Formats: sequence, structure tokens, C-alpha cells
Amino acid sequence: MQPTPTRQPLAGEAPAIVAISGLAKTYANGFQALKGVDLQIRKGEIFALLGPNGAGKTTLISIVCGLTRASSGTVLVDGFDIVRDYRAARSRIGLVPQELATDAFETVWATVSFSRGLFGRPANPALVEGVLRDLSLWDKRNAKIMTLSGGMKRRVLIAKALAHEPKVLFLDEPTAGVDVELRRDMWKMVRRLRDEGMTIILTTHYIEEAEEMADRIGIINKGELVLVEEKQALMRKLGKKQLTLQLQAPLASIPAALAGYGLELADGGHALIYTFDAQAETTGIAALMRALNEQGIDFKDLHSSESSLEDIFVSLVQEQTS
Repeated sequence: MQPTPTRQPLAGEAPAIVAISGLAKTYANGFQALKGVDLQIRKGEIFALLGPNGAGKTTLISIVCGLTRASSGTVLVDGFDIVRDYRAARSRIGLVPQELATDAFETVWATVSFSRGLFGRPANPALVEGVLRDLSLWDKRNAKIMTLSGGMKRRVLIAKALAHEPKVLFLDEPTAGVDVELRRDMWKMVRRLRDEGMTIILTTHYIEEAEEMADRIGIINKGELVLVEEKQALMRKLGKKQLTLQLQAPLASIPAALAGYGLELADGGHALIYTFDAQAETTGIAALMRALNEQGIDFKDLHSSESSLEDIFVSLVQEQTS
């Protein structure tokens, strides 16, 4: 009997293809890698899971993919419980691990075809050819994996993960140590897979990639989900804008009359930095300009900038740590 997901999607919301509820993992030495994680991942989205080393990212992925047993909690993949309905759940998942573990003495064609057969899928040479071509591996199809470069081996891992036509693709640090060209090719392929309806879940240390690629962001730290948010909403909600004014003459300190603006001195007193909320009804910039004029403080240049996803990530992790 097929289990029921833990939460029904809201009106207008894509259904959850991965439903994680109360997931915890404590190792034999007492280390708590995960602490009651609840997470719903929608069908057809790119979900980026970010966190510092040891935060629990790989443990979470390993449990969902059936490589590690949870201490408690449930995971449903496309409605199938990963423990009770292991085969059905696992057949819907493709995993690209961090480690470059491949069948060194096999050819590219053989190892990708074998991976498809492991999941009970019938032979489909046309599909395997398509996957290899998409990953620029077709010319290497008869090469033994041991002869390939690290970047090519990474491509083979992706091909193996896609060979059985999964509905959910996990990419665990997929671009760690790969060249710029492969990284670009991979993200082009990831976008295409998402457009075709596949759900992509990735962990990455390259936060700029998550900022560019993800639909939603999850931040995990010390085994707990700190935040799950639509990327654009996260940038609007937690991103800050800064106005930097290059001064005509340096200031030794900020005048008392300007204390209410939260200004910072920078560049040896040659610059003033004003941080403001771009979404607020008033930014306070006009009032600041008037106050600077009243104080006789002239500036020769100004520019604005806004915080990146990396800034937000660092501030959230530091906030939880402190």
C-alpha cells in the first residue's frame, strides 16, 4: 500500500516529490548529525542545500538515497517510503556523489548501461547514447574509465545517475574540483532537466552557483535547518543595500548629529557606508543627504551595492553560532 505524504501541498503549490519529516541521525559515538529535519521538496524545482562542512548536508542526502539509516523520522520519495518501499523509492532517485568512485576497468558505455540495468530497466541503447552525447562523452564511450581525466570521470558519474531515468537527481558537491567548461556544461544540463520536469537537489560550496541556479534555498547548520526560502524572497527579505560615499575630505569620526543613521567609516575615513532596506517605504537616503549638507560634509562619488547570497548565508550561520 502506497503511503500518504506527510503534508498535502497548498493551493497553487507544486506537490512535494520528497517529503522529509522529523529526520534525525545520531552516530554510535553520540554525534548528532541531524536533529529533527522537516523539509518538503517540490516536483520540478532546483533546490540548493547550503551549509558549512559538517553541517549535515551529506548525511541528509545519504539517508534519502538509502545509503545511511536514520535514527528516527520518515522520508517519502514520490510517495514511497524509503524504508518500507525501498526499491520503488530508490528507483526514482539518481545520485551523483562527491567521490569519484567508478568501475576503473570498464568502458564508459558498459558502466552506464550496467547502471541502468541495476534498477531493472530494460536495455535502451538510444537513451544511453543520448545521455553520453549530452555530457560530451560519446567520443569516449569505448574508453576505459581508468584512462579518463577527473572531469570526464565526473561526467560518467552523472551519466550513471541519469541512466535509469530518475525523477529526482541529487548532486552532492557536483562541481568540486572540476574545470570551468564542465561546470558550465553541467548547469546547462541541469536547467534542461528541470525544464523537463526533473527535481534537482544540490549541495555546493560555490554559493554563486546556488544564487544563479536554485529556485529555493535551504540552509543547514549543526544538523538543523536554519531556513528554507524561495531564493528571490530570501534575497529581498535578508539582502541589504549599501550606499558608499567617497568623501572630499577624510573624517576622523562620525559627527554626533549623524549618529542615528548607523553609518560606518571606511577607507581610512575617506568613505562613509550607509546600510538600508531597499524594500522599506523610505530608504532614508534623502534625509541623510540633507544631514550631510548641514554638517558641511561633501562627497565626490557614490555607489550602491547589495548583499549576495553568500553574505546572507554567512550572516545566518554566524547568527546561529553566536
